Amino acid sequence: MSGRLEPKSGLVVGRNLALELVRVTEAAALAASLWMGKGDKNAADGAAVEAMRLAFDTVDICGTVVIGEGEMDEAPMLYIGEKVGLHAKDGEGLWVDIAVDPLEGTTLTAKGMPNAMAVVALAERGGFLHAPDVYMEKLAVGPGLPPDVVDIDESPERNLRELAKARKAEVSDLVVCLLDRDRHKEPIARCRAAGARIMLIPDGDVSGVVAVSQAETGVDMYMGSGGAPEGVLAAAALRCIGGQMQGRLLFEDDAQTARAREMGITDPNRKYGLEDMARGEVMFAASGVTTGPMLRGVRRFPGGAVTHSIVMRSKSGTVRYVEGHHNFAVKRPVYAP
Repeated sequence: MSGRLEPKSGLVVGRNLALELVRVTEAAALAASLWMGKGDKNAADGAAVEAMRLAFDTVDICGTVVIGEGEMDEAPMLYIGEKVGLHAKDGEGLWVDIAVDPLEGTTLTAKGMPNAMAVVALAERGGFLHAPDVYMEKLAVGPGLPPDVVDIDESPERNLRELAKARKAEVSDLVVCLLDRDRHKEPIARCRAAGARIMLIPDGDVSGVVAVSQAETGVDMYMGSGGAPEGVLAAAALRCIGGQMQGRLLFEDDAQTARAREMGITDPNRKYGLEDMARGEVMFAASGVTTGPMLRGVRRFPGGAVTHSIVMRSKSGTVRYVEGHHNFAVKRPVYAP
């Protein structure tokens, strides 16, 4: 082959690619599930990372990891900048950017707690905010609301009043989801004083954000700070399933700010909207490791397992749930020793 390869852009093969993405998250979930309840979050995470990386080798893409497991010197695989996919070396496949969290909820898995899952998102090249591994302040609400009904720069009290008004409800009807962290004591107290009810989660703020778009969860608003990479993944999901989200990066020192500038972030105080974090055509997939409001966890039995996954496309707005029945006698899992 000679000459310069031109990138193929746009997730034009999205219907086929969607199932391939599910296979990737299934592989990570199956691997992590072997460590469920064993008290070793690092082993669970390592198994998920390795399985996801191996599964990507079969996907017909030339992908670049832009949200991943850290820098090359911090992570052996799925590091920021790594090329993955069937065409990672020849560059002939669909060129995409990739955001991954092979195991969202490492502690949840180690303790056998609900709501751990494996997560992947794809976007056209340049579609994801290249978020450094810092905290991000987040605010999200569901679909079907007036634009900018809430604002991250406004007080919790005002945002609750405006959301209640838009929903033709009382503030006391609203449920706000936050990570159960000491840093959230003040916003929790203010939301309660305003009349709202609170749902605290121990980990897993991707699913916490996505919950605002799923009526069955009962969550009306997500707020608080969590990982910036998880914020980008959550934004990708909301682009597909519907909702509003804002975020702002939070830097602890000059070194973090300098690292962000190296990644192209020129305004450390910028308020990001949903499409600033995940723009263009986007796809999102997740498989449950342990059961939660969004997905059922892996159910293992002798010689096989059952997985439960979700896959979404922003182009069509379609959300599909996939139940996979895996017969290990016929197809050996990619992570099997």
